[in-house]
Amino acid sequence: MIFVMEKKHTRRLKDKFSILLMSKRLICLDIPDDYRFMDEELIEILKSRVSEHIEVPE
Repeated sequence: MIFVMEKKHTRRLKDKFSILLMSKRLICLDIPDDYRFMDEELIEILKSRVSEHIEVPE
């Protein structure tokens, strides 16, 4: 399944980090923007989704 982040977010990342992203792949975690800052549920979702791509420290 492929999820696409909002075009404005992709553009902002590419504008700000174009050289660093040249040989990289952007991965959309498909997490709705419905959480408060440091929400425990959000943190768990982030850990789960990110761990599919990189090793996440405990």
